[in-house]
Amino acid sequence: MWGAPAEPADSYYEVRPECTDVPKTRFKIKPGKTLSARKWQAAFTPEGQLDIGKTLSRIHRGGIHPSIRGEVWEFLLGCYEPKSTFDEREEIRQRRRLQYSAWKEECHQIFPVVGSGKFITAPVVTEDGQPIQDPLVLQETNSGKELTHGPLDKKVIQWMLTLHQIGLDVIRTDRTLVFYEKQENLSKLWDILAVYAWVDRDVGYCQGMSDLCSPMIILLENEADAFWCFERLMRRLRGNFRCTESSVGVETQLSNLASITQVIDPKLHQHLETLGGGDYLFAFRMLMVLFRREFSFCDSLYLWEMMWALEYDPHLFYLYEEAESAASTKSEGSKAKAKSIRQCGKYERENMKNGAKTSEAPLPISVFLVASVLKDKSSKLLQEARGLDDVVKILNDMTGNLDAKKACIGAMKLHKKYLKKVCF
Repeated sequence: MWGAPAEPADSYYEVRPECTDVPKTRFKIKPGKTLSARKWQAAFTPEGQLDIGKTLSRIHRGGIHPSIRGEVWEFLLGCYEPKSTFDEREEIRQRRRLQYSAWKEECHQIFPVVGSGKFITAPVVTEDGQPIQDPLVLQETNSGKELTHGPLDKKVIQWMLTLHQIGLDVIRTDRTLVFYEKQENLSKLWDILAVYAWVDRDVGYCQGMSDLCSPMIILLENEADAFWCFERLMRRLRGNFRCTESSVGVETQLSNLASITQVIDPKLHQHLETLGGGDYLFAFRMLMVLFRREFSFCDSLYLWEMMWALEYDPHLFYLYEEAESAASTKSEGSKAKAKSIRQCGKYERENMKNGAKTSEAPLPISVFLVASVLKDKSSKLLQEARGLDDVVKILNDMTGNLDAKKACIGAMKLHKKYLKKVCF
């Protein structure tokens, strides 16, 4: 209702009473600005086609109401195509749920703890695939018998070597939230990450993924739906997690960050290089887990949806669908050809305008967000940072003091400024 006071959103993500040092949440539900359940429902035609342009504008103004956040995220992340009908989406949803169930059963057959409502935090196999009868594992799983059946092939061993690491990360993820006091929610997070590591053999599991997956489980009640939302998010970010013997994927984005700062704030870039921070590794965490540590839980969700709304590309669904399903539906292929600028987020529109002027692939908005934060802290960094420890401390002091909306506005301004300098 217009004129009604803004409502705090913290009650939707209850914090354990003993956790008193969590960052303060700034996001508030603002009537007339925040995308409400009523406005969301009104954005669909009777058949279920979504007016994504109007929805993006509303998200830009005031974020998404927590009660509908999960279902809106499914569109922002490309799980569904805005022009699809209710029936088409239900068909896709059921097909995906069956696929997740099949993958999970496959994992359960290899390692029965998957899907059992339990999880592990100690290794279960050696690097050559020999079972480890760790008393902790037997205690965690209430099992007195062997949990692995040999001999195991290399892919299975590789996967099983990550399972305890997933468990160790799960118990550390969002531990301030009441939601994760329940064993069933911890095991759901472990199951999704274990199944993802099995399916994505290229990347597997890396630290940081639990921070990205956790909100999906909180927002989407169905485990399979949460998995697919996480899988779509990983389509954007998996390059950051791809490691080789000599490099980590996120180094590409760190290099891009260095290039942007050099153009936007050459003095700061020179100062950071002098301090030995020219590789920008101090920004590693921000890019890997999308500012999860710099904001409260609620504010980080607000930041994410603002970013995704700004970056939104109506072709996401088609880009992400498997080649065989795209090939089997010719009508969908023809739908995908027409890309209305009105259906794109503001950041994507800028990239489309400048696409003809540069041959390089557009950078994600997250890189400009970090650049914007550095620009804001430029004078402090120049005056007070006498070593990399000082840089890290100054950036760590921002925790809980950043405004998600202002950060996105700053990133957009910096993006425009950067494009003008490199394209002309």
